[in-house]
Amino acid sequence: MTTSNSTLPDGSPAGTGLLVTPPAAPPAAPPAAPSRRTFSAQLRSSFAMFRNRKSIAGLAILGVFVVVALLGDVIAPYGPLEKDYTALRQAPSWSHLLGTTHMGEDVFSQIVYGTRGVLVVGFLAGIMGTAIAVIMGVVSGYTRGWRSESLSALTNVFLVIPGLPLIIIVASQFEDPPLVLIAAVLALTGWAWGARVLRAQTMSLRNRDFIQAARANGEPLRRIIFVEMLPNLLAIIASSFVGTVTAAVLGLTTLAFIGVIPISNLNWGTILFWAQQNGAFPDYWWWYVPAGLCIAFLGVALSLINFGIDEYVNPRLRSAGERARALKKKGLDVNDAVTAVRTAPQESTTR
Repeated sequence: MTTSNSTLPDGSPAGTGLLVTPPAAPPAAPPAAPSRRTFSAQLRSSFAMFRNRKSIAGLAILGVFVVVALLGDVIAPYGPLEKDYTALRQAPSWSHLLGTTHMGEDVFSQIVYGTRGVLVVGFLAGIMGTAIAVIMGVVSGYTRGWRSESLSALTNVFLVIPGLPLIIIVASQFEDPPLVLIAAVLALTGWAWGARVLRAQTMSLRNRDFIQAARANGEPLRRIIFVEMLPNLLAIIASSFVGTVTAAVLGLTTLAFIGVIPISNLNWGTILFWAQQNGAFPDYWWWYVPAGLCIAFLGVALSLINFGIDEYVNPRLRSAGERARALKKKGLDVNDAVTAVRTAPQESTTR
């Protein structure tokens, strides 16, 4: 506060008054720090479903098959149809790690080259089938009225269509069907289950507050679906993709084993077909056991990935898994019916 003398308008003194100086304005708040959520952090959160042990184990096994498929020309010691007439139906040895066929063909090389065809068909069918499932499921779940009912009825029709007979009919119309055609047929018969799950989840999301707010703001339909809905459906879409790939691999090997796919499309099912046709069961085990184990290991890898995604999506499974891991860290058995109670040892006192 400061003291000053002032006069009235007519010139008479107004006496001594106190002039109150207004307080200084508070310093401006520093600008808010920019968000630390970078693109890499968003990417890590999007793939959080693959962080548990089941998904990591499945991805590791699948990665081995992918490396074999990509580097098949380097890994395989012989060509898939290269013949060694001095080693017919030979048991595994250093020159032929998994033995030979009745024509002297190296089984290990056929396994390596067959991996590429299995993965190509599996992933192509998974991509196409998942794309159809996302379009049909999300659109039928978000829209209302006759559009939703029509798409749902079409999905139900594909659910009850027997897939294997349809695949046999379509594949038998071509002498040498390309892998893309085989994958397309497998995708056409395998998208319906994923579409049903996505439709149910989309119907639950369309009544959420953030979707209603986006609709009230006049946002276009494509932005609501691609920006608001699809990020929340990522885990279910990934699970649908893995399931479609699994079904496509089993379908491809089944078609090859029963002889629908020509022998020029080399894969694990083709190896089993020739082993069965030439009496390899059960004496020449090295001819059919490796191909069967490859199918089993790939199925286990995809199943582990799917289990990991399911554990991430389902809160009950996720909490149960976290509880089990916490108990294991404490040295407790998660299968015990009664939880063990640890008591502190009592110190003996002497007087």
